[in-house]
Amino acid sequence: MNAPATIPPPTRLAQLARLHPGTVSAVDWHALSEPEARRLRELGLDEGVEVELLHRSGLLGQGPVAARIGRMTVALRRHVAAAIHVQPNPA
Repeated sequence: MNAPATIPPPTRLAQLARLHPGTVSAVDWHALSEPEARRLRELGLDEGVEVELLHRSGLLGQGPVAARIGRMTVALRRHVAAAIHVQPNPA
């Protein structure tokens, strides 16, 4: 009998391990300004969308991040990426 796959705990996109895809489990829309929330919706970001953290920038990785949302690569401010909750895909 096979052991059940371990499901990693949810995390925020800003803290997701680089190059490990995950699925958006929730977005804290109230933590974002109206233009930021509208931009994410226009990019197609919502629950169930696959995302992947590609790059952290800035001193000690505290600047903007580059992420893949579906098939697009976008730059997001750190606090915007922190508002996106992600369920990492099992390895």
